[in-house]
Amino acid sequence: MDKKTNKGKLKAGWLLVLAVAMLLTACSSNNGGNTQPSNSPTTNPPTENANANTDDVEVKEDPLKLDIMIAAFSTDLPDDNSPIIKALEEYTNTDVNVQFVPNSSYPDKVNITLVSGEIPHIMVVDRNSASFINAARAGAFWDVGPYLKDYPNLAQAHEVTLNNTSIDGKNYGIYRSRVLGRMGVTLNVDWMNNLGLSAPTTIDEFYNILKAFKEDDPDQNGKDDTYGIVVSKYSGPWDIMQVWFGAPNKWGEDENGQLLPTHMFPEYREALKFFRQLYEEGLVNEDFAVMDSAAWNDPFVNGKAGAFVDVADNARRLDNAMQEKAPRDTPYTDVFQAPVGPKGHRDMPTSGYNGMLAISKSSVKTEEELKRVLKFLDQLNDVEMKLLLERGVEGRHYEMVDGHIKSLINDDPALLKEIESLNQMLMYIGPEAPSIEQTPLNEKINAVQKANEEIVVGNPAEPLISEVYAQLGQQMDNIIADARIQYIVGQIDDAGLDAAIELWKKNGGDDYIAEINELYQQIK
Repeated sequence: MDKKTNKGKLKAGWLLVLAVAMLLTACSSNNGGNTQPSNSPTTNPPTENANANTDDVEVKEDPLKLDIMIAAFSTDLPDDNSPIIKALEEYTNTDVNVQFVPNSSYPDKVNITLVSGEIPHIMVVDRNSASFINAARAGAFWDVGPYLKDYPNLAQAHEVTLNNTSIDGKNYGIYRSRVLGRMGVTLNVDWMNNLGLSAPTTIDEFYNILKAFKEDDPDQNGKDDTYGIVVSKYSGPWDIMQVWFGAPNKWGEDENGQLLPTHMFPEYREALKFFRQLYEEGLVNEDFAVMDSAAWNDPFVNGKAGAFVDVADNARRLDNAMQEKAPRDTPYTDVFQAPVGPKGHRDMPTSGYNGMLAISKSSVKTEEELKRVLKFLDQLNDVEMKLLLERGVEGRHYEMVDGHIKSLINDDPALLKEIESLNQMLMYIGPEAPSIEQTPLNEKINAVQKANEEIVVGNPAEPLISEVYAQLGQQMDNIIADARIQYIVGQIDDAGLDAAIELWKKNGGDDYIAEINELYQQIK
């Protein structure tokens, strides 16, 4: 081939390239200027309508790569071949690497990870851990609070729990929800029926039930051998009932907007007067201050006491223990919400969470990346993902029977391995997923706990980290706890209670109040 022929072919080739370029330019001028970068994902082939607007063409993003660190409760754990992980990745358009850490060593691993600076995109953290608090304050994690409203499931996070999990007024993670309105009043069904009593709706009615349990022979054995409520040296029942009377949940605002501890409110003292009356009239066990918490259930199970103020689900445990002694088809217990007090319908919540999912700023560097991670976490709260990570793949790990879950795992090691510990990344916010079939008592417990969410009273000081309390908290708590017991049993009067509060104030209480209010004003 001569040079002239070769030059002619090169010229023709360049003309062809130029023609193609002009054609592409003409096409781009007809699509409203919406051009795609050269590395964009492949879109659908063009249709016959060359002038169609491509704004409506959905371009699928590349899978989001995520490293997630969670605690593990087994040594036989899911690998990348787990059908559950594959289904998770397909649903959320992610490429997930789950780092399982034995639960027993998880706190140490978190501390090591925080020091290293090599923090995964998402990790489960303890909000109360000093190392996490320091890392969050130093800017290691995103404050996700302002973004939650933009996601349908995360927007349903409960304000009390968000407050409880915040640090200095900021939410450095999304909490793993636990029952918030967990408290309830458990009563002996047979005693209620024998005496023709109905559920207590007010504190006065609750008192009348306790009195009847003491004085009206509720077990119909002809003996004076019963009483109303059983309490142990665990102070939970007193704390719960204080809130019924209108006392704050640990801390509350006074008329000037200043935070004060609950024992400095008049409603606290009104509650203590009620407790003293219960003690004086023999409606509570005399040995409550020294009773071992391990024996707390025994008087109820053995038919000596008929009322129990604690978590609502203890109604199930009490019934189970009574069923072991004398099995029957109907439960021995029933459970109710707190009675209405002088300040309205109120109850004490739990903290409402067990750990948080925190998002690292070193791995998730931009707000755009953060929003993709939050979308992923929001999707984990869809019913489909709750079922997947809690129960597995339908037809393989479980089946639906009359709207309820029936497990198919049956301790099969291979099936257990596929799902083990994956539920540790669930937050349980938003819509509820189907559950196993419930007994009537369990349904009542669930109903009480759900209704309680509307009446729980938050602790405004929960997110505040006090240095004074870290040093003197145990000593201060003991002063008030001892004074409360002494007041209930009649060893001190109002003057004695006042003296104890003054002692509390002098032994760090005044400094504690000042510090809490300074922190409170900062977050407000």
